[in-house]
Amino acid sequence: MKRDLPKQRLYDSVKILIDEQEKKDHLQLSQQKLFTLYSIAFQYLLFSSTKRPGAYIIRIEDSSLAEKLAKKSKDQSSRNFLQSLLLPRKLKFQKSVFYLDFFHLGTWNLTNEIPQDKIKAALIVKNSSPKLMDEYSIMAESSNDEDQALNQLPKDYYYTSLQSFVPKTILISIEDEIKGAMKYSFPFIAEKEKKKTISGVTISDSINWDKLDDSEKK
Repeated sequence: MKRDLPKQRLYDSVKILIDEQEKKDHLQLSQQKLFTLYSIAFQYLLFSSTKRPGAYIIRIEDSSLAEKLAKKSKDQSSRNFLQSLLLPRKLKFQKSVFYLDFFHLGTWNLTNEIPQDKIKAALIVKNSSPKLMDEYSIMAESSNDEDQALNQLPKDYYYTSLQSFVPKTILISIEDEIKGAMKYSFPFIAEKEKKKTISGVTISDSINWDKLDDSEKK
C-alpha cells in the first residue's frame, strides 16, 4: 500500500519498543494512529517471538476491529499475519504460537488453556469508540452466582486479566488510564499530530482528524 510505513521507520520504531520494554514490562500506546501503532507493536511481538519462543496473545476488542486491522495496518506482513490468524485464531510461527481472542470472555477458551509459564507477551488493542463492555452484562441475564460475579468485573478486565500474569504487555488504547502501564508516544507521530497543514494553512489541533482521514479511522 502506498501509505505503508517506510521499512526503516518501522524497524526503528520496533527498536524503540525493545528498549522501552527493557525499562517497563507494561506499555500503553495512546496516540491516535491505530493502524500505525498496531503494525509497530505487532512487529515487535513477532521479533520477540523469535528471541523468546513461547505463546503470544493478541487480544482485539472485537472481530470487526480485527478485520479492519487485517486490511489497514501499515505494513503488508502485519496484514497478512492477522488475516491468517482470524481463523482458527491460533497460528504457529517458527518455535512460537500466536493466539487471537477478543474482549468477550466467550472467546478466551484457547488462551485460558495455555500454561501461564509458556506465555511470553500479549498485545491488546482497544477501539477508540466509548462503548461499554456489554459482553460482561450479557452474561448476567440469568440469576446464578457465577453470572452475577461476571457482571461485577471491572471495565478494564480485558487488559488487567492479562497484565496480572503475562510478563510483557503492550496496550493500544486512547481513553483508558491503566494502572501499572507506562505510556509511550512515538516522536514521529507526535510531530505529525502537532501541526497538520492543508493548502499552506495550519489547522487547529482540536479538529477531530479521525473523521477526516479514513485511513487512520479508529
